Amino acid sequence: MKDIILPPPETAGGIPLMEAFGKRASHRKCSEKAIDLQDISNLLWSAYGFNRDGFRTAPSSHNRQEMELYIFLKSGVYLYDASGNRLIQKSDGDLRALTGAQDFVAEVPMNIAFVADTSKITGKTPQGVLETIFVDTGFISENIYLYAAGAGLNTVIRAMFDREKLSAALKLRPEQTITMVQSVGHPTLKQ
Repeated sequence: MKDIILPPPETAGGIPLMEAFGKRASHRKCSEKAIDLQDISNLLWSAYGFNRDGFRTAPSSHNRQEMELYIFLKSGVYLYDASGNRLIQKSDGDLRALTGAQDFVAEVPMNIAFVADTSKITGKTPQGVLETIFVDTGFISENIYLYAAGAGLNTVIRAMFDREKLSAALKLRPEQTITMVQSVGHPTLKQ
């Protein structure tokens, strides 16, 4: 297995925010063209990177930072390490098909599983824990949507996947739970 060192994220420039809102959309159809490492770095930093000392680009309740991003590429499954700006390889098999019930998920270049480590959340009721992890997933997902809109990529967030199979494939601990999965890829010629 081999980790992927990402290039430094490009944190300046891009399209104006209001233009990104105008282009923000869900698209399930993507070409099979791989996403280059610079776009992956930019996208993951936008999603849940560190933008100042100890704080991320997406908020979390009490800054617990309980979310983890598992990246499914053709080359394998990786855990996004924001502080090291790298992808830590967890599996060298192509497991993209496990990320959803829809046919396109096996072909889309990148699927991102949002995994919450609920052991980091204390002082909340079980309902409060669920609310927290899904709200935090929403913050991260929307950052991905806005980056994709600005970079000309397609994306869609999805809830249709087999949690048990995907959790087993990722070898998650009982206190880790997958909230959602998001697909990202280049547009097809026909949208």
